[in-house]
Amino acid sequence: MIEGLVGLTLMLLIAFLRVPIAYAMGIVGIIGYAYMRDWNWTVAFAIAQTKIYETGRNYTLSVVPLFILMGNFVTRAGMSQELFRAAYAFIGHLRGGLAMATVLASAGFGGICGSSIATAATMAKVAYPSMRRFGYSHQLAAGTVASAGTLGIMIPPSTIMVIYGVFTETNIGKLFAAGILPGILGATLLCLTIRYTTWRDPASGPPGQRSSWRERWRALEDVWGVAALFLFVMGGIYGGLFTATEGAGMGAVGAMVFALWRRALRWGTLYAALLESARTTAMLFMILIGALMFAEFINITTMPHDLRAFVSRFALHPFMVVAAICAVYVVLGTAMEELSMVLLTMPVFFPVIVHLGFDPVWFGIIIVCVVEIGLISPPVGMNMFVLKTLLPEVPTGTVFRGVMPFMWADVVRLAILVAFPPIALWLPSLMR
Repeated sequence: MIEGLVGLTLMLLIAFLRVPIAYAMGIVGIIGYAYMRDWNWTVAFAIAQTKIYETGRNYTLSVVPLFILMGNFVTRAGMSQELFRAAYAFIGHLRGGLAMATVLASAGFGGICGSSIATAATMAKVAYPSMRRFGYSHQLAAGTVASAGTLGIMIPPSTIMVIYGVFTETNIGKLFAAGILPGILGATLLCLTIRYTTWRDPASGPPGQRSSWRERWRALEDVWGVAALFLFVMGGIYGGLFTATEGAGMGAVGAMVFALWRRALRWGTLYAALLESARTTAMLFMILIGALMFAEFINITTMPHDLRAFVSRFALHPFMVVAAICAVYVVLGTAMEELSMVLLTMPVFFPVIVHLGFDPVWFGIIIVCVVEIGLISPPVGMNMFVLKTLLPEVPTGTVFRGVMPFMWADVVRLAILVAFPPIALWLPSLMR
């Protein structure tokens, strides 16, 4: 137990010294493993080499670069702007309509992106200028963009769900299915929060122009590609036509064909999309390899067993344990990137959750939901950090005040998902 706690503390200290989290986990993992084997460096480095080799050739993990590539192709095809315009055409005339359109566009973009930070960054460029042009307050506009961005990791395909599935050996297709209804619930609660905010302060989100039905149908025609691609990939996975990995390949090829058809993909943009996908994939794999090394160290300590014994000794209610784990993730989310914090904590928390008898699919959705809260929690929620970087003219305090109502909406969603697990587990139960 002591060795695991010391290793965890050292890893966090190294990370807070601005050493990349992948290196921090890898260094502590190798040194810790060598220490637990009487300073046998040969065995420690052999384990590291094995993890690097196995991770690089893992067939299931090939879904990660493929979904990333699909998102990059779609982005360069200009679909994010079209999603926003389509949502605005239908609800833009309502008070707070532009903000609600941002939520819906983020949900749609999340269905082809899989990253919270990427979704928030994209909507900061697409939706924020439009909201400000129509007289929306900085507070509501910034809070909406930062909060709606979190939908990117809940609505499938989700990179973090893929990594969680591989790390915990949980069915990725079922994780994707489990994320649909919680994602819809999250988008609904965010829209209700916007309606409440504009009811209290009508000047914060004035109504826009009403679009004719002809304009609405024209806007829908522009997004048929997004809907078709999502239904093709997700429908194929859920219908048993192909695996998640095969679906990712289908999605990447489909997105490329669509971008070529729209003449949005030239040699320069193709190179940029491939290069960005390669860089993102390399970063994610480095974090994963570091986490696997750290997990090897944690697993040979007595820490997982001691935690299970601690929970059993005090006869804590299982949901009290879940609540404590959720609190840890919220705190970590204020200072760490989403994937890093999940991989860092899985070796410690997952054995406890399995011991308590919780469904790994349900717990995966709970983890994603809590991570979403952490990403918009002051003082340094990553989505707010990204937003502040892209919108330097917006004061930090304004961003903090803007996200607070949405953070409480996410807390309500978390409580609902904890109280009613079938919301997450119903669709996976229908899969073959």
